[in-house]
Amino acid sequence: MRTLDGSMAAELAGIAPDLLDGYRDALPRARSAVATRLAEALWREDIGDARLRFRGPVHGFDRVVLGPVADDPLSLVDHAGLRAELDSAVHGLALAYARRALQDPGHRAAAAALGLPDLPALLADLDPDERVARLERLATEGHNLHPCGRTRLGWGAADMIAHDLETESTAVGFVAAPPELVLGDDLDERLGVAAPPGRRVLPVHIWQLRHLRGRSPELFTDGTLRVLDPVLPALPTAALRTVLLTNRPGPAAYLKLSLDIQVTSTRRTISVASTRNGPALSTVLSGLLDGDPDGERLLLMTEPAGTAGLVGDSRQLSTIVRDGLGDLLEPGDEPVPGSALAALDPVSGATVLSGLVDRYARTRGSTAPRTAALGFLTEYAELLLPPVLRLAARHGIGLEAHLQNCVPVFRDGVPHRMGIRDLAGMRVHLGRLTASGVGLQLWPGSVIGTADEAVLLAKVGYTAFQAHLGEVVLRLGQSHGLAEDDAWAVVRRIVDDALAGHPDRAFYTASTVPHKALTRMRLAGSGDVHVPVQNPLHAR
Repeated sequence: MRTLDGSMAAELAGIAPDLLDGYRDALPRARSAVATRLAEALWREDIGDARLRFRGPVHGFDRVVLGPVADDPLSLVDHAGLRAELDSAVHGLALAYARRALQDPGHRAAAAALGLPDLPALLADLDPDERVARLERLATEGHNLHPCGRTRLGWGAADMIAHDLETESTAVGFVAAPPELVLGDDLDERLGVAAPPGRRVLPVHIWQLRHLRGRSPELFTDGTLRVLDPVLPALPTAALRTVLLTNRPGPAAYLKLSLDIQVTSTRRTISVASTRNGPALSTVLSGLLDGDPDGERLLLMTEPAGTAGLVGDSRQLSTIVRDGLGDLLEPGDEPVPGSALAALDPVSGATVLSGLVDRYARTRGSTAPRTAALGFLTEYAELLLPPVLRLAARHGIGLEAHLQNCVPVFRDGVPHRMGIRDLAGMRVHLGRLTASGVGLQLWPGSVIGTADEAVLLAKVGYTAFQAHLGEVVLRLGQSHGLAEDDAWAVVRRIVDDALAGHPDRAFYTASTVPHKALTRMRLAGSGDVHVPVQNPLHAR
């Protein structure tokens, strides 16, 4: 297959020669990082001869941790599409490493000048949402379990430099469309962009706007879409298509925008259903959490509005508005994106999670590292699990509580509350919801609705236990010597207490549980695929 070797270097030589040497130097490291994550996924999902070929310690939920794999990742699979995605991931990651190599010394110098111990301390005075977005940049490799965390099919080097995670600022443009071609909420006043007479405004990622003008020029030449003058600056988040609007008055606001590129295994456009379900789900969840003790632990980043342009492929011009964290926080609250917990802090050289646990130890008066780590995990899991498990048990609402969708909030290192964002990937068991007396009308054909309890529980179990707590437990073992048996015993106790007498408990504590097989799913081409993995919560 044709790879990006040579073409990326040639592009960088023309547009960013200061990155060229760093990119070339980072390629071997990037290849090894992608190959290692792929080999771990192949082992975990028992694909081919991976379990004969690779050896490493096995952790909870069959999470194997391998030493650096020297193979070219493209040599480990035969699937042409997946190989193209892996190739994109390698070169995207190498460019990201090169950009970090230029950015990180500035953080270290600034922290040293101010006598600060780590990056969270350096960013402490920023607006909370900007702080979160900037900390997300530490998760350079992307999704903690996916081998294609830096896949950017559809983008070249210039696009990555202009819009990717390491970019200082991207932008949101606007088009005006006839009202009959716009479905959803009026965003004019909310975003401060006036629609021309007889038109409605649609926000659009600035890259997507150029993409659409090249792909469907007739929409602009025949007057269907009119490009408006305002361009709002925005800070990219790890999700790329979700950006934080900056330099504007009022509460913080994010826009989740259609972005027609492939990140991991999915093209990041947005369905009409997601634009309509977000506001409805936000209303229902806010009502359920208001006044409930579980609601005191969760900070719901609501999606109050959404809109879609019914032009050609309706997924190309969809937007979801998400409220920021700022108005939900109290003095002393320190939000940290979950995706950054396992990342290395360029100032301290340790993981962000390790730094938090050390602060926790000082606050709680713990001296032994393992004792501090176990205490931290206990308080952290008590924030995350009871609300998430009980929402599914009582109401059939299965939050997608993996690291990328969670923003834990700390006070002097102590877990205090848990921010939850992005409602499009959840599952809603309509029978349970109806039985609980909650009215919710999902958009017809919505993939988040299910009549299968196993689908609901698999979503909750995979995201909250495997992708989220599994990573936390693994990293605490590495940094503080936390014994996994002790860690999972604590988690099991929390599950037992949260679901006492409820049949869901048996699913989460069974000898094996379903693992979302991300690589098998890509090889299959469509639909969720699960494989059974050993459950560390069983028989405790």
